[in-house]
Amino acid sequence: MTESQRTGGEPAPDEVLAGVAEAVPAPEPAPALEPLGAPGLEPLAWSSARIVLGGLVLWALALVVTLAVPALHTGERDWWPWCCVAGLALGSLGYAYMRRGRGNAAGAL
Repeated sequence: MTESQRTGGEPAPDEVLAGVAEAVPAPEPAPALEPLGAPGLEPLAWSSARIVLGGLVLWALALVVTLAVPALHTGERDWWPWCCVAGLALGSLGYAYMRRGRGNAAGAL
């Protein structure tokens, strides 16, 4: 006799879960995934320092545009030029790090 039959109330949670566990089938294993991309393709060999330098150029361009258009650096947007300056500063640190030979993916092999 179960507890719910003895007390006349609703079944206990462990009784309900016991019935559910028997009724739910085990999931099937997922099929193996195929690698993305066409076979024989290799990643492009780009210098990490060149990519960081490109980012610096984009931050400099954003700073010039932000300072040239008054609506982009007044009022609520007065922090936008400082965001560009921070991008230039951090990018310069990254560029110096890359130029020293550290952090270049080609040297990691």
